[in-house]
Amino acid sequence: MNDRHFSNFNLAGFTYYDGIEVFSELKVGAPLTMKAEPDNKYDPCAVAIYYDDKKLGYVPKDDNLLLFKFLELGHTDLFEVRINRLSPEKHPEGQVGVVVRINEKKPEGD
Repeated sequence: MNDRHFSNFNLAGFTYYDGIEVFSELKVGAPLTMKAEPDNKYDPCAVAIYYDDKKLGYVPKDDNLLLFKFLELGHTDLFEVRINRLSPEKHPEGQVGVVVRINEKKPEGD
């Protein structure tokens, strides 16, 4: 089996968004979604992370450039994003770990 790992990181900005509202619902392995935010005033390559429709935070600035480029080019189904660690005892910026994997190519005709 091919290694599909692309990136892993702690969720940035967790304390500023909706994470506290859904923290008790979060589970290791839960699927997340990413959305590019080219109009973000702090980082033009910002990539937001969502659990359902709740914004949890962002891909850290040091890790977002390639993800941003793929998303901006419309490759929204290229990645699988999941929670890989929950550490409620840590500082909020280290409470949620995220892993990004590359999806396997679907056979032609699917």
